[in-house]
Amino acid sequence: MKSISICNPKSISATIAFALQSLLQFHHQCHPTPLQSHSPNTLLDEFTASCYRKDLPAAMKALSFMQKHQIWADSVTYSELIKCCLARGAIQEAKLVHKHVFSNGYNPKTFLINTLMNMYAKFNLLNEAQELFDEMPERNVVSWTTMIGAFSNAKMNDKAMEFLILMIRNGIRPNMFTYSSVLGSCNGLPILKQIHCSITKAGLESDVYVRSALIGKYSKWGELQNALTTFNEMETSDLIVWNTIIGAFAQNNNGDEALNLFKRMKKSGFMSDQATLTSVLRAVTGMALLELGRQVHVHVLKYNNQDLILGNALLDMYCKCGSMEDARFEFTKMVEKDVISWSTMINGLAQNGFSHEALKMFQTMEASGSKPNYITMVGILFACSHAGLVEKGRFYFEKMESIYGIKPGREHYGCMVDLLGRAGQLNEAVKLIHTMEPGPDVVTWRTLLSACGMHRDTGLAAYAANRVLELDPEDSGTYSLLSNIYANTQRWEDVEKVRKTMRGKNVKKEPGCSWIEVNKEIHAFIVRDDSHPEIEKIMREVNCYVKRLREVGYVHDTSFVLQDVEGEQMEDPLLCHSEKLAIVYGLMVLVKGKTIRIRKNIRICGDCHLFAKLLAKMENRNIVIRDPIRYHHFQGGVCSCGDYW
Repeated sequence: MKSISICNPKSISATIAFALQSLLQFHHQCHPTPLQSHSPNTLLDEFTASCYRKDLPAAMKALSFMQKHQIWADSVTYSELIKCCLARGAIQEAKLVHKHVFSNGYNPKTFLINTLMNMYAKFNLLNEAQELFDEMPERNVVSWTTMIGAFSNAKMNDKAMEFLILMIRNGIRPNMFTYSSVLGSCNGLPILKQIHCSITKAGLESDVYVRSALIGKYSKWGELQNALTTFNEMETSDLIVWNTIIGAFAQNNNGDEALNLFKRMKKSGFMSDQATLTSVLRAVTGMALLELGRQVHVHVLKYNNQDLILGNALLDMYCKCGSMEDARFEFTKMVEKDVISWSTMINGLAQNGFSHEALKMFQTMEASGSKPNYITMVGILFACSHAGLVEKGRFYFEKMESIYGIKPGREHYGCMVDLLGRAGQLNEAVKLIHTMEPGPDVVTWRTLLSACGMHRDTGLAAYAANRVLELDPEDSGTYSLLSNIYANTQRWEDVEKVRKTMRGKNVKKEPGCSWIEVNKEIHAFIVRDDSHPEIEKIMREVNCYVKRLREVGYVHDTSFVLQDVEGEQMEDPLLCHSEKLAIVYGLMVLVKGKTIRIRKNIRICGDCHLFAKLLAKMENRNIVIRDPIRYHHFQGGVCSCGDYW
């Protein structure tokens, strides 16, 4: 080699250039790129390697070069590239793959065409998928199932059913995946039963996924007996089927049967998993059975006490069973919290009357970096509504979209209507209703009607009631509420008109009912119902407690007597209110110090609210009453609602 002087700048540049060129040559020898290597085998190797390591840019670069030189890979490699396109949402690149495998007379295998069809279906490009299907020289069961699944997922139910029929006519026998897909497209019970018969004829009724899909579909249509019959037709050897049937009853508010099935499952030797326990907790939550919920909590601890989904389900159960002490404890010890955890606690605190605590928790949530969602804001507005925080509620409602990116929905509007209505700003509530997008529903108008009752605005009440009945002519609650509003303002002629209308339409008022759990048994009390075996003893105790309470200032609030009667007669109906009977029964049978927990089907009246407050103080007892709207925690003579409910 010619010697170079180090002191010469040109010599230094030449040396560097020579060194860089040598390094580049060495690199290209070790790592040849498709554009530099014209060897078909080397190119295919590079293309295959890029596809399997999910290097989409390198794979597409190689594909372009292969296209120019009419080189093709095998179907499995292309399928890997298609999966890569799907994972990255790369539609344009996916279309280039499609174009390549059909170019220059190349005939891709059925397997690859099915993969392309599935790709278009996942991208929701059903026209492209069907064009591929229509042009296929040969179709197999996967081809038909792919299209049926695509139509089913896109809610194109008629198209999915049409393809199933064509599939059978073309001599292709559906498999378990076909039926699992098409069951989602059944538009009614008759079609579902026809599909069920077809599944039985094909001998696929024992398949885990088909049975689960059948049970799920029957339960969706409210056909729980058919779902149970399908489940019971043969011995179940798979946890998936057990989870489906338990979940079906839990989701359809049949908690008793869901829990019975859970017991059967345990006796059959199956271990619970996350899906099982989530459904069982949902069943317990729907029935608000705290003691039973605590027993299920033990199963959760055995399975995984740090599972986030189960942790959230436990929070929801404790909140809806009215045990905020347990909910707070579980929330505090959670290792991981997501927006559902925060939202569950915020909504739970708000519904249990701890509105200010709910708003403080929202501030903590924001400080933690967790972003609120739609449900979170429902809880915040509910808290403002039930604490009378009008200005704070307005602030959150008006800034929801600009600060948190959440567009107000019907639930948010409903909370605001409730907030304004409770505060007596009825005209503003009406104005807000007329700005709703989409328009107001039955719940919104009923909320306004309830506010009219609080403030005895009979004119607006009649307007709101008419709006409800236009949307739901058979709504018995609206007739009852309007009748009560007229009764509270002594408009007995109007009361009679409403009741006459109810009789003419055969609309019956739902009687007040309260439930209490004692030793794992539910005791129900209905106003003026003497069917409980201890009703005479209970009534004697009610009268005794009323006499004792009168000595400390209790006076019946007779404005809640909705009959045209006078004098002492007005007090008699109040004694029979179902929550009074349930409270007193709880005092009779539960050990001293144990919290009395009651559920009601209608809103607690003011007289029973006062009765519970004074009795809780006199007996030094905690009383929790859950009505359809919220919880009332009575302790030491006060209620968590602050008498604002």
